[in-house]
Amino acid sequence: MNLINKKVTHEQFGVGSIVKYNDSFIEIHFTSENKKFVFPDVFEKHLELHDQSAAHSLEEMIQKKEMERKKEEWKREEEKKVQRHEQQLRLEHEKLMKNHKLHPKSQMVFWCDSEEQNRAFSDWKVFSAVIKSGTNKGKPNKPIRMHQNSACLLTARDSSVPEKDRRILGVYMVNEDFIGKLCEDGYIPAHSKFRLQLTEEESDQMLFWNYYVNEKLPHKMAWNTGKYRYFDNVWMAQILLDMVSLKRDSEERETAQRFFDHFCKMNQIKEQDLPKPDGALMRIG
Repeated sequence: MNLINKKVTHEQFGVGSIVKYNDSFIEIHFTSENKKFVFPDVFEKHLELHDQSAAHSLEEMIQKKEMERKKEEWKREEEKKVQRHEQQLRLEHEKLMKNHKLHPKSQMVFWCDSEEQNRAFSDWKVFSAVIKSGTNKGKPNKPIRMHQNSACLLTARDSSVPEKDRRILGVYMVNEDFIGKLCEDGYIPAHSKFRLQLTEEESDQMLFWNYYVNEKLPHKMAWNTGKYRYFDNVWMAQILLDMVSLKRDSEERETAQRFFDHFCKMNQIKEQDLPKPDGALMRIG
């Protein structure tokens, strides 16, 4: 669309002709002087184009620009909504972090099948499984007790051996900013540093039931249903301390020691006050 030399009428300056324009401004020569206006906004109220064909094309262009403006406005508003939502989540997250009170049983132990074992140690995360009944059936379980102080213990039992021979495969602290109450997808990611995977030989020496006990049935070793269960913070500290002793390589032992120290700090546990393991296996006389 070429508007150069096209005649226009301005409500205040009268008749003139267009001498120059671009995407932002238009310059019009009137009888006494040239005037610059915002383009194409000036045509909406103050300026009339004489050429009807050009006026029609200009109207289409104005409508197109208006649609683009509204689209940009909508986009900015949506971005603001996202920002407000993210800010709300951050504030909620900060509040939960600040007001968190230690639960004495905020550790989690998982029963991993062979496929889950491979995935857990490659992706360094586990899935808390789905709810099997009720109004939330099919939705992921929320690990509501888990927080910055929590660790995930990975265990396995071959179908050919009894439950008492369940082995510990490894352990990790949860991700630095993980809050179970806010976990929507059921995945529990690992901390960037505090992760330990045992060798098969080491795992054979770390039996889960040396540490874990059902207080109501202290001599019974049974895992009837479910992929996971919560357990005592002190028991996890005992497990981590034994892992430190288990490591022969000095670098691996140092890594395990740092893990243990961090866990104790997060759970307000003093090593000197830590009792000896007293799980169900230890109570068989």
